[in-house]
Amino acid sequence: MPCPKIIALDMDGTLLDEHGRIPDAFWELLRLADDREVLVTPASGRQLATLRDMFTTHQPHTFIAENGSVVFHDGRIIDVTAMPEQPVREFLRAFETAPFSASAVLCTPEQSYSLRGASKEVEQEIAKYYHANTNVDSLVDVPFEQPVKVALYVDGDAERDALAWVQAHAPGLHHVVSGQHWIDIMSPEADKGKALLAIADALGVPQEATAAIGDFLNDYTMLQAAGTAVAMGNAHPDLKTVADEVIGTNAEHAAVHRLATWLSEQ
Repeated sequence: MPCPKIIALDMDGTLLDEHGRIPDAFWELLRLADDREVLVTPASGRQLATLRDMFTTHQPHTFIAENGSVVFHDGRIIDVTAMPEQPVREFLRAFETAPFSASAVLCTPEQSYSLRGASKEVEQEIAKYYHANTNVDSLVDVPFEQPVKVALYVDGDAERDALAWVQAHAPGLHHVVSGQHWIDIMSPEADKGKALLAIADALGVPQEATAAIGDFLNDYTMLQAAGTAVAMGNAHPDLKTVADEVIGTNAEHAAVHRLATWLSEQ
């Protein structure tokens, strides 16, 4: 098949190896993609500031951040899909008495907030994904604008232990399991698939000329939307059911190899 014109790459479990690093071979491929006018866009649940910090070696033109709630292109945020403020505050208030152990991160397009006094383990986990984060005494009382996501880091298994409660206490919002310990709560209008299609539409690229590679449930809509859908070998079983192709694992740098194959067909 010819090389897609837009390729969306999930980060954790996809582009990043088992040590959480971007493989060295990726950087030359990213430069080659730029030369050939192929748009490679990281598509992640991570914060925009975090993604930009991860790509200091070579900056992509576009980032899909916060699971599609924030889209950045050519030096500026071009799209934000925010939630209404009141339901977010109501959920955060209910979360204070949730029947499971978890920590919340309140996200706006360029800043996040978490509670002061978390354990060292939780602080490290939050710091990994949210580089522009501020510790506060109460999330309910933070004077925020444009809430794009509430992320929950669950001490146990997020899908098993917390998803049903979140669904019951955040009606009307979109809930997605983005990792073994993470649940993201967003606008029903926000997901990686919609962000991918919005970028394609803005650039005049037909859907069939797009591709996406992912591994977890927050990538599901992105694979559904893409002209070519690729699931990692280490992907959640549900993701493999909507994929056109299942490749190797992130430990094998399979996403980088797939990108190299596409670019060789350009």
